[in-house]
Amino acid sequence: MDPLSDMLSLLRVRSYMSGGFDAGGDWSLHFDQHAGIKFYAIVSGECWLCVDGVPDPVRVQSGDCFLLPRGRAFRMASDMSLTPLGAVTFLSTAQNGRINLYNGGGQFFSVCGHFALAGDHADILLGMLPPIVHLYKEADRAMLRWCVDQMMRELREARPGNSLVIEHLAHMMLVQALRLHMAEGPEGGTGWLFALADKQVSVAIKRIHDDPARRWTVRSLAESAAMSRTAFSLKFKKMVGTSPMEYLTRWRMLLAANKLSNAGDSIAVIAASLGYESESAFSTAFKRVMGCSPRAYSRRRNSHPDRELPATNVARHA
Repeated sequence: MDPLSDMLSLLRVRSYMSGGFDAGGDWSLHFDQHAGIKFYAIVSGECWLCVDGVPDPVRVQSGDCFLLPRGRAFRMASDMSLTPLGAVTFLSTAQNGRINLYNGGGQFFSVCGHFALAGDHADILLGMLPPIVHLYKEADRAMLRWCVDQMMRELREARPGNSLVIEHLAHMMLVQALRLHMAEGPEGGTGWLFALADKQVSVAIKRIHDDPARRWTVRSLAESAAMSRTAFSLKFKKMVGTSPMEYLTRWRMLLAANKLSNAGDSIAVIAASLGYESESAFSTAFKRVMGCSPRAYSRRRNSHPDRELPATNVARHA
């Protein structure tokens, strides 16, 4: 797989709520903090979007899409002067995969998805993204339009299997939105997501993901990117936010954590599969990155299989 697919697969993105929102008249809804990523595509009409910690409200209109990846509380309204209604009150009777009507509908329509990240350390993905990822350029709209149109059809026609189709469409929209955002390049931010848009650095990242057990050096990675060692190191650190060797170690430890949680392999087997000659060297690296020993991590995961462990040192390198 490619690095973006690798990371999303490792984090095990799943959608547990998707549907449509059809509003009419004047309206204002306040949404509480949320875990995971919320995604909206505006099909018709327009409204204001205000996210906690973002100074100015954003005007979103027909054709726009936006991600809310930080879990902050937010507000959507036809008029920001209106007193908002708590969305939890409105959504308490909402059904997954259905269109939710407000004030009779007819003036504003959006499709939305709410994604939870079942894998550990979701902050690796979310920590590098801004509070609002707003996709409003015509080219961006065109790339997402097919998914939006298909989701609209599924929401309006209760055909067999539509819940599964809607979930897959929501996943496609999420990945496409991340692709478009990372295509903005370094101006969009720092982190592995943006580095994937760079032809040279992305080659090195792909080599790491393709063969994490290999004895990579800065020189060998620089050669794969057709750059000098010094130029490569500087560019990698600037774009990714960490050095090549730190990134390699972090990726190995994420793979190790996944194996400890799901594969049932011994620590010695996992260490060897990731290029470590001794279990002690692997354990030292694991504790430095993940904040606890492999055995402690495995015990905690087995005790709480459905709970995401607290963020650790990994977040510092995101």
